Amino acid sequence: MEFHSFLSDLTTTLLGGILLALFFFLVKEKICPLPQVSGQWYFEMRTEVTAYRPYEGMVLRYVAMVWREGPTIKGTVEKIYEISTTGERAFVGSNRTRGIIEGYIEKNYLSKDKILMHIKENGHGRESTYFFYAHRSDESRDDRLLPGDGG
Repeated sequence: MEFHSFLSDLTTTLLGGILLALFFFLVKEKICPLPQVSGQWYFEMRTEVTAYRPYEGMVLRYVAMVWREGPTIKGTVEKIYEISTTGERAFVGSNRTRGIIEGYIEKNYLSKDKILMHIKENGHGRESTYFFYAHRSDESRDDRLLPGDGG
């Protein structure tokens, strides 16, 4: 009689564990998946406050190819446009400066997902580095990204 009770308890525990694991898998993969960030991105950076006057009001535009490997974000970036005190110019072909993107997605089940990206640009004469922070919008749990406040 004790063996039958042990076997019944073991079967119930195993079945409950399997159902619980399946539940958490469905929540993670189907109900709250990571945002789809792979694809072509456009970045625009505006310099509003700086101690170096020639950079004041400067606008830089970049095109990036981004892909996601799990929560890790990787990619490449090219500067395609600039407005500065020296004038306005588009960068074409070999005149474009290239860089790499590294980052990750911070998955939050009870708040907005956070996306953090670090760009290292191999500019003409020196390397530049930029940090971007964004979060997914709440509208219909779509994959639109909004600029974050860094926190």
